[in-house]
Amino acid sequence: MDSRTALTLSIGVLGGLAVALTAEVITVPIWVVFLAWASFFFVGGGTAGWVRSVSSNLVGVVIASASLYAAHLMGGSLLVTAIAVGVGSALMVQASWVPLLSTTPAVVVGFASTVSTVAGTGNTITVTSISHPGLVAAVACILGASFGILSEYVATATTKKPVATEAPEGTPA
Repeated sequence: MDSRTALTLSIGVLGGLAVALTAEVITVPIWVVFLAWASFFFVGGGTAGWVRSVSSNLVGVVIASASLYAAHLMGGSLLVTAIAVGVGSALMVQASWVPLLSTTPAVVVGFASTVSTVAGTGNTITVTSISHPGLVAAVACILGASFGILSEYVATATTKKPVATEAPEGTPA
């Protein structure tokens, strides 16, 4: 089959599997898995894309966790939280000086995934259990990138390769 159809089927089937897996086995927010999956393709895919996406996402998770924790330590008012998130946002852009983290939107995915996990789960950044939003977001980001590379692999494996034909004698190839 052609590559677009192969990727469509791969992502469709694996997307359904991701929903079931995150609902029953690895209970992380599915929206974070899908964001990290998109991040994998955004940074270029392949093994290098997996490494870049996961690294960038995890740096975003760390920056968001630190920003939210700093806001908590300073009282947690709207103004303090806005300032802490603003500083964290600036740090995300500065992280792009590191070549592995040069795709700022992938760092933002990790940051946004952490903040949305706080909002979606109702757990604050101060939770000291396996339900910590930063840990949950980090696991979901790794899972999303892993679904990304798996979907790419399956699509590549099911794409029909063009058959090479030999040029007749005496004609340029």
